[in-house]
Amino acid sequence: ELALKSLGSEGLFLFSSLDTNNDLYLSPEEFKPIAEKLTGVAPISEFEEEEETPDPSGETLSIVAKFQPLVMETMTKSKDGFLGISHVALSGLRNWTAPAAPMSVMLARQFKAFLPPKNKVDLGDPWWIIPSELNIFTGYLSNNRFYPPPPKGKEIIIHRLLSMFHPRPFVKTRFAPQGAVACIQAISTFYYTIAFRIHAEFQLNEPPDFPFWFSPGQFTGHIILSKDSSHVREFKLFVPNNRSLNVDMEWLYGASESSNMEVDIGYLPQMELESTGPSIPSVIHDENGNVIDSRDPSGEPIQFVFEEITWQQEIPWEEAAQKLEVAMYPFKKVSYLPFTQAFERAKAEKKLVHSILLWGALDDQKHNKLLPASLPMPGSGRTLRETVLESSPILALLNESFISSWSLVKELEELQTNRENEFYSKLADLHLEKYNFPVEMIICLPNGTVVHHINANYFLDITSMKPEDVESSIFSFSTNFEDPSTATYLQFLKEGLQRAKPYLQT
Repeated sequence: ELALKSLGSEGLFLFSSLDTNNDLYLSPEEFKPIAEKLTGVAPISEFEEEEETPDPSGETLSIVAKFQPLVMETMTKSKDGFLGISHVALSGLRNWTAPAAPMSVMLARQFKAFLPPKNKVDLGDPWWIIPSELNIFTGYLSNNRFYPPPPKGKEIIIHRLLSMFHPRPFVKTRFAPQGAVACIQAISTFYYTIAFRIHAEFQLNEPPDFPFWFSPGQFTGHIILSKDSSHVREFKLFVPNNRSLNVDMEWLYGASESSNMEVDIGYLPQMELESTGPSIPSVIHDENGNVIDSRDPSGEPIQFVFEEITWQQEIPWEEAAQKLEVAMYPFKKVSYLPFTQAFERAKAEKKLVHSILLWGALDDQKHNKLLPASLPMPGSGRTLRETVLESSPILALLNESFISSWSLVKELEELQTNRENEFYSKLADLHLEKYNFPVEMIICLPNGTVVHHINANYFLDITSMKPEDVESSIFSFSTNFEDPSTATYLQFLKEGLQRAKPYLQT
């Protein structure tokens, strides 16, 4: 309230867009976008200040790429001939059948970018390898691009790794959350296991075709490396493939930003990078310091014996992945249960179900599900989920009065036709009755009765209106919060609680 009084609603919204950890203080890192905009100077990062001197005797790591192309039949609305989609529009996708570089040899020290900063050496404490550059000033990045900008600093190793799949990776996605985040999963005397999550995408077309964006839900994985980055014991990066959909695709039908855009989703069976073994010296010395042949007298490569690593501290992979997910999506501080579990929990705790039903989505590693598709808010690069669901009042109310879940339409349609469990089938049926494209937010009783719902398109329309133009008291704006989106969503939840009272009383 004091911040609102001091800054006004627009000023507080600007402040909140920079205050990424919601502590009502701006750190130098959070203030950085303002400083760079006002001064026009971007400071050199700590990583870039250190000059990398070539080390011809350093160790090298061999990495192989495994790739199976998108299963075209899983595209929900872009099959041949549907909606007039031409074969040419999908040519870049159809022609991508193998990795650009099946194998690559890299210097172990290049993976220094994955090491933690000095203040992030606790288990599960996340840091940004590549921080997001999207904020209230920048909005989202242009769709009308073909070639990625030259990578810099820590982007270089990520770009090189992703280039093994396709020659045009963009290490920063057009929409938030972009970048790469990591945390320590295990610690030994000389080694770290680092878990990481990367949001990146690929441009599959070149002129004269129009842009075609291929956006996997996420890249995740781990690296075991020495604390001085001289040795990499193990590396793996992959797109999770354990759900029915894990890739978002968007392509333009014209040469300008305002051209029509088609969107679709699909399933990618395999997209992964893995080291063939630990990194090994590129030059081998004997006990007297003399260079020796890397092969024994019979011509076989010399076999190295590596010491066993004894981990002194470690956390499970699932916990590390959850930490990374919350760093990317602060709204995930609220637990989102699988659809059927949410209703069981709501019944046990006598709460309502807050459900998000969506047509398409991106992969979410924590629940092995998919995250709600990004919905750009009017006039900014923030999405529906970022602007609303990470708001402190929203989080507090969701945790207090609701059990939250989200689902894909496709999943509920399958559940609807499964007559082995009539109750679950009925739950899916009640949800699908209220669904309209692209996303429906639903509040219902533990028995599945829907008491309130709102479509994402209507939500975005109404929150882009001026308060005096809004006639409905149900979605009226409050002056207690920093932006109309938060106030409107909070009112939606409260209205759901109010409408549920007669049912709960009986």
